[in-house]
Amino acid sequence: MPLRAVTGHLLVRQLGHWLPDALHRSRRATLVQAYGGDPGGTPEAALRACGEAAHLLRGRQLTVVVVAEHAVDVAARLDAPAPGVAVHGVPGGPDRVPVALKAAAAAGAPVLTYLDAPTGPAPGPATLAAVAGGRPGELFMVLGPAARAGYDHRAALDAAGFPLVTAVELVPPDGDGRWLVVYATRLGRALDAFKEALWAVDGAGGVRYRDPDDPDAAPVDVTPGPDLAPLRRALVAHLDRVRRAGVTDLRRFTATATIYRSGDTDRVLADLLAAGVVGREPRDGRLAGDVVISTSS
Repeated sequence: MPLRAVTGHLLVRQLGHWLPDALHRSRRATLVQAYGGDPGGTPEAALRACGEAAHLLRGRQLTVVVVAEHAVDVAARLDAPAPGVAVHGVPGGPDRVPVALKAAAAAGAPVLTYLDAPTGPAPGPATLAAVAGGRPGELFMVLGPAARAGYDHRAALDAAGFPLVTAVELVPPDGDGRWLVVYATRLGRALDAFKEALWAVDGAGGVRYRDPDDPDAAPVDVTPGPDLAPLRRALVAHLDRVRRAGVTDLRRFTATATIYRSGDTDRVLADLLAAGVVGREPRDGRLAGDVVISTSS
């Protein structure tokens, strides 16, 4: 499975979460797909996913905007999958996202932007700010080696107004040409849905994941039950720094600062408690969010 197939799978899975939530929040929503190169079959796959939510579109409007070099041609071959879906093309690259959002009258309603630029530059502040202007705005971003050089995606997204950011490096079988996948949102459940999708990729074809924030991290296999040893090390190191933290805070740390799911936190903490590596207050009861975990030393 090439890297684009992985990112396309993740987009389709995330749409399955985003669409019902967005159309429950508002009578209109906007999906922007912006490509810095050949989009392949990703626009069609995304539109099929929108069609599967046709029962949610009664009395509502979903605007799908494709931004690409040959966007008009791409949009022309995309038939609206259901009443209430409008498809438009905007010629250009990812830097045209602010224009696309304005033309779609996306302000004041949910926006999901898929920004696919594995061979282009990183998005500028104006692009990120425009995406963050959705209510809520969510961003799924794919960056290649050239865009990543000297680019601090966390600082850029924090400045744009995204409090929840997670990232994973996609490592192809030959190890070369790694892509960085970033998801940014204000909604914890959206972040959790993305993490669940991340580990549910079916048949990754030798593609593995790596933590981009850990220079010593090794790539790990993509499986619903991944090796949690790297998460164990990350949580122990984090607790060594902060000394004490609530389980809710540790779950958020896992979801944002590692490649793992927030739910994986509980499994690792249970092992650490059983081994006496960490302690807890109160000492008994289930591992609820308000339980405080501390280092044993």
